[in-house]
Amino acid sequence: MKKISLKDIAKAVGVSTALVSYVLNNKEKEARVGKEIAEVIRKKAAELNYQPNQLAKSLKSGKSFTIGLIVADISNPYFANLARTIEDEAKHHNYTVIFGSSDENKEKSLDLINVLIKRQVDGFIIAPAEGTEAQMEYLKKSNIPFVLIDRYFPQIENNYVVTNNFDAAYEATLHLLLQGYQKIGMVAYESKLIHMQERIRGYQSALKDHQKGKPALKEVPYNKAAQEIPKKLDALIKGKGKVDALFFATNTLSVHGLKYLNNQGLNVPNDIAVVCFDEGDAFDFFYCPLTFVKQPLVELGRKAVSTLVEQINGTNLEKQQLVLQSQLIVRASSKFRTNRARKNELGGGDAA
Repeated sequence: MKKISLKDIAKAVGVSTALVSYVLNNKEKEARVGKEIAEVIRKKAAELNYQPNQLAKSLKSGKSFTIGLIVADISNPYFANLARTIEDEAKHHNYTVIFGSSDENKEKSLDLINVLIKRQVDGFIIAPAEGTEAQMEYLKKSNIPFVLIDRYFPQIENNYVVTNNFDAAYEATLHLLLQGYQKIGMVAYESKLIHMQERIRGYQSALKDHQKGKPALKEVPYNKAAQEIPKKLDALIKGKGKVDALFFATNTLSVHGLKYLNNQGLNVPNDIAVVCFDEGDAFDFFYCPLTFVKQPLVELGRKAVSTLVEQINGTNLEKQQLVLQSQLIVRASSKFRTNRARKNELGGGDAA
């Protein structure tokens, strides 16, 4: 079968080969090509099953048109959805994305960076693992464009796109307080990374600002969360100082925590209220609709790609540090405490 060329498309549409080249390289604006003719060219290219010669394109431009994406865990619904957005957005810029998971491990992160550099990626989008500051400094010194996503290092001047984790956690905790919950516990990862620290700080600040006593915070190691959650939750949900609401700092912690609450026979929200940071597909199978912090995944992914492409192309070399707001989606797991529950708590028996 004959390989379709730009010349074939140009002949079929009745325009110049140069015009077809501009459109298929997403440069129609620079060439002032009309939207209608650009659409006709793209449609004809699809009909003829045109496949660009990537090698020739790379040799001409000096670029590989690939982006290296390193996240904590691609199987995590949050990172999987974020990666899909990045992949789709990169395609609009004629880039292919190569994925890798660091598992929050700095050695694995370094291996991935080295492998992707050998694959000659044009730049990186990275959700950095703890302790990888030196790796980011290496990329800077090597003049390899990169954008951090989800978290960043405050001491390193670089591009990043993140959620306002402090505001999100503060709002989630305040929501529980306004619903009448008196003792709110939080389960987070043991981590010095800023996104986790900001979530903890937001939770603590909300309690402090509304004079609701000392925080009931429990932290678990990333690689032992499933084993540690039961012990940590026991300390929060049993005994004299037990909590009446829980705030989980990630969707994975939420899933582990909800499994344990269910095993203990505790009903959400009648026995204990729950708010989760991030949503997850598993939440759809839980008997109670869960209140969660919804991060702006589409905007995070798109902004990360556009920022990186600008850096690669040299069209904007200014540092871009974007902090985006999230949204609290309120559902049944954190519903208002009933008068009966409050009266019982005060020792007044059933409400009328």
